[in-house]
Amino acid sequence: MARKEYQQKLDALREDVLYMGEVVQERLRMGLAALEDKDEELAEEVITRDAEVNEMYLELERECTDLIALQQPVAGDLRFIAASFKIITDLERIADLATNLGNYTKQATRNLYPDVDVQGIGSVTLEMIEASLAAYAHEDVAACYEIAQRDDDLDERCERASEVVVRDLIETELGDGTDEEEVENMLQDVSRLLLTIRDLERVGDHAVNISARTLYMVENDDELLF
Repeated sequence: MARKEYQQKLDALREDVLYMGEVVQERLRMGLAALEDKDEELAEEVITRDAEVNEMYLELERECTDLIALQQPVAGDLRFIAASFKIITDLERIADLATNLGNYTKQATRNLYPDVDVQGIGSVTLEMIEASLAAYAHEDVAACYEIAQRDDDLDERCERASEVVVRDLIETELGDGTDEEEVENMLQDVSRLLLTIRDLERVGDHAVNISARTLYMVENDDELLF
């Protein structure tokens, strides 16, 4: 394969990864919107369309594998292909977490804890994904470190949100004479809310992973990988 054609395939891989990133971000937005509005129809769409992301992942996996097997890239090109493969893995997992939001929406029986800003946390994770993909697109090393730092703030925000839920549950919900069935339903809803917070925290972790792989791709620096 001529060098020009080979470079075109590398460029196409980058564009395909970025397109997958756009699709995954949209799925996460849909999952958050379904959760906010308790929109079961939208939630079902998020769930059923996860198969599209899985197909996209498998196709990009084949692209990466073919480039490695047929071209035997070295140095920077090999790091780029390997990083791209790892990034699509993180994107596929983010899509799975968006699907979780769809499932939580369908299972919830009531709205809980308006003081817990799930949408605000979700917005932060979306910003982190967008920034991490921009860093990958433009090979922006400085942005990789900035995203990793933002994850610390996200972790703190998620921890505070979880504490609000647990404290309120202990102090008020279980002591007001509700019957056993209501308590069981409430505990299930609380569990789903805590899982939502945890899943959004994981989205942030995947955004950091994308940045870590970009840093390694550009600088051969594994500082953010571990």
